[in-house]
Amino acid sequence: MNTIDQANATAVERMIEARPVLVGLGKALDVIPGMRENLLLHAGPPITWERASGPLKGAVIGALIFEGRARDAAQAEALITSGAVQLEPCHHHSAVGPMAGVTSPSMAVYIVENKTHGNRAFSNLNEGYGKVLRYGAYSEDVQTKLRWMHDVMAPILGAAIEATGGMDIRALLAEALHMGDEGHNRNKAGSIIFTKNLAPHIAKAAPDGATAAAIIQALGDNALCVLNPVMAACKAMADAAHGVEGSTLVTTMARNGTDFGIRVSGLGERWFTGAAQVPQGLYFPGFQAADANRDIGDSTITETAGIGAFAMAAAPAIVTFVSGTPKDAINATLEMYEITVAEHKAFTIPQLDFRGTPVGIDLRAVVETGITPRVNTGIAHKEAGVGQIGAGLVRPPLAIFEDALVAFAEEYGY
Repeated sequence: MNTIDQANATAVERMIEARPVLVGLGKALDVIPGMRENLLLHAGPPITWERASGPLKGAVIGALIFEGRARDAAQAEALITSGAVQLEPCHHHSAVGPMAGVTSPSMAVYIVENKTHGNRAFSNLNEGYGKVLRYGAYSEDVQTKLRWMHDVMAPILGAAIEATGGMDIRALLAEALHMGDEGHNRNKAGSIIFTKNLAPHIAKAAPDGATAAAIIQALGDNALCVLNPVMAACKAMADAAHGVEGSTLVTTMARNGTDFGIRVSGLGERWFTGAAQVPQGLYFPGFQAADANRDIGDSTITETAGIGAFAMAAAPAIVTFVSGTPKDAINATLEMYEITVAEHKAFTIPQLDFRGTPVGIDLRAVVETGITPRVNTGIAHKEAGVGQIGAGLVRPPLAIFEDALVAFAEEYGY
């Protein structure tokens, strides 16, 4: 085994052995490392306001209105362009967010702790499908829902999570994969397990039955309610594999609606970016590909950790949402074994005789084969304020992996 292979074996073992546990819910300003009153976190690699996509701008506007810093879009944009409010990637602060991923100081965030290695990761609350902040919508109905989630639901949800004594998200995912989920765009089983685990504690923590019922119904009606703690869990697993000297393992994949970026375990905090693509998929009635924004979100952390599109064989029904056939779902997983260094011990696929999911994207294998990682994703409208318009499949540009491999060779003298 050569030096790179040894480094990759170490990195992927750390990723697999990480045990992410949901331990609480806290205010972003209080718990996210480096969070500041004048800071908004966003999905993907770093980006300026001038280059930001419509849905990212819409989510930033909505977050500033939610925070009470702006009354409308014009005032929000003035704050950003003046420098009074700054933008930084979630990934720079041990956090992740789906789609636009915008997280503001007073927002509630899930706290996930990797019990094996001690690192933590964070993600905001999930609003459900359609016209929501993470897809760039910011109208008064979006604000009303956000306020209810943070003022009413969050304190009780936090108390319920603490009352569980910690929820093992790796174990939850392992079970959900055996029930038809893949952990990224299909989380129906995982969300049911999540809600089931919390419901008794919500009933005890709520001030009255009506409030408890409303919170449990909000979770039960949202088939993506577990996505955000799952993403934080995957971030905790991927971060455990980051920083291994000499490793070509990809430990971050993320998109901001303009750029698709990756980071590599052995190359520190450097980003390698290229143009994000428009997903190919299925659109909600009244929308079409011409309405779509480029791919956006931190949710590709799921694929980075060995689930999502890498586990599509476990979730053939997902094709009704992202397009394709059940056979395509199986082939998607089989192809990903070509560019990964291991099979996951905890995440197994019944449809493949309980073979472990492909995990540990090797930069070298991507470049050598020309096979880029598969991603399944939601589709946002390209204009701020509209929201989700569909879901589909996408891949990152090969060039960013080539650039990273060249940088790796220069860094290590190959």
